[in-house]
Amino acid sequence: MSEESLMIAVKNGELGHASELFELYNKQLYNFFAKISYDREVAHDLTQNVFLRLIKFRHTYREEMRFKPWIYQIARNVFADHYRKNKTLKNDNVDIEMVGETLGDLDETVIRNEQERILYLSMERLKVEDREILLMSKFQKMKYEEISKVLDTSVPAVKTKVHRAIKRLKDQYFELEKI
Repeated sequence: MSEESLMIAVKNGELGHASELFELYNKQLYNFFAKISYDREVAHDLTQNVFLRLIKFRHTYREEMRFKPWIYQIARNVFADHYRKNKTLKNDNVDIEMVGETLGDLDETVIRNEQERILYLSMERLKVEDREILLMSKFQKMKYEEISKVLDTSVPAVKTKVHRAIKRLKDQYFELEKI
C-alpha cells in the first residue's frame, strides 16, 4: 500500500496501519528532530508526539494530499509547540564550547573529521528556520514542491529560502574554519 493509502485507512479507523507509517517515517523524523534540536531525548519524544498527533488528527487528512508534506507539517507544529513551551533551543549567539559538548552526544560516527565537525557547528549557529529548510531539502531529500506544501508557500519562495540558508551556512562555516 502507498503511504497515502495507509493514511486513508488510518483515517477510516484502521489504526493498525499507523504502525506501518511509523516504520516508514520514525527514523526520518527522529533524524530531523535530532539535527534541528541537537538533543536525542527531545528528538525521541517529538517523534512519538508526531505519531500521537497523526492518530489524534487523522480526520484532517485529505485524500488528495501527499502524505510526506502532511506529516512534516505535523512535525513542524510539534517542534514549534515544544519550542514555545521550553524555550530551550540555542539562538544565534551560541557558545561554541557548549555546542561542542552537545555534539558529543551525537553518534561519534556522524562526526568523522574536522570539516564535518565545523559543518555541524555551523548548522547549530543558524536560525531554526534556516536549519529546518536545509534539513528538509538537503538531509531529508524533500522536493521543493513538498517543502512548499509543508511551509504553505510557493516553490520560488522555497528556492529563495534554501539559497539564503545555504549562504548563511557557508558564512558560518568559513567563520568557524578560521577559529
